[in-house]
Amino acid sequence: MPHPLDNRPILRMNGAGNEILVLDLRGLDHVLAPQEARAIAAAPGLRFDQLMAVHDPRAEGDDAFMRIYNVDGSRSGACGNGTRCVAYALAREGKERLLLATDAGRIETRREAETLFTVDMGEPRLDWREIPLARQADTRAVALDPPVEGAPAHFSAVSMGNPHAVFFVPDARAVALETLGGKLERHPLFPERANISFAQILARDDILLRVWERGTGATQACGSAACATLVAAVRAGLSERRARLRLPGGDLTIDWRTDNHVLMTGPVEFEFEARLTAALFEDAAT
Repeated sequence: MPHPLDNRPILRMNGAGNEILVLDLRGLDHVLAPQEARAIAAAPGLRFDQLMAVHDPRAEGDDAFMRIYNVDGSRSGACGNGTRCVAYALAREGKERLLLATDAGRIETRREAETLFTVDMGEPRLDWREIPLARQADTRAVALDPPVEGAPAHFSAVSMGNPHAVFFVPDARAVALETLGGKLERHPLFPERANISFAQILARDDILLRVWERGTGATQACGSAACATLVAAVRAGLSERRARLRLPGGDLTIDWRTDNHVLMTGPVEFEFEARLTAALFEDAAT
């Protein structure tokens, strides 16, 4: 029996440098297994930060349902840069505005220009139980206990559909991200692991950001981390509610509106289209 993904088209894109694959599974009753996501990531030219699997909508009014995979095959609740790439892919069908459902809730998108999209990432979750943390804490300033050598003593915790820990530092470029990221991602405070951000306040509307994503590692950009960072900065009195977030792969504009929704605006770039083959999955356990 042929593999259901044999000859299936897959789009390679990037959102502010975040490496994204968009796999359209509409019309196909198939849910990617973690080992299948890892097999795709191992194919030449198809390594990704996030893979966006687009399924038929589950509810009336939705345009699609998305499952989001990290490179290690684990699932993510949200990916702003990947969602913009999905919006671009579906815009080719003439859909300028979309309502996309995920495990973390619904996300609205709109096209601003040919390759510029805004994503409404919804409301941040700020209670320690919603993030989640392993113990009760004021999420504006959580003590890193036990401490990790080289990491600041405190961080801000925010969920944007996935858990984020934001460390404010005087020089984000000087942080040993490759060394600290993995240790902090799996810190005992984070029962579901966490995305780790190091943020440097350049001005009240300008923030430099470096991100380690859980299940992926150091990335060029992370939209949900940019949203979480702005929320954390506003709560700490360090930023206005609208700011530019500078990531290694490019800039994002984040706006935490007074209705509590966080909007992210940024670019997408289409790189190429490939086709999956059954041979990719021969070693993947079923």
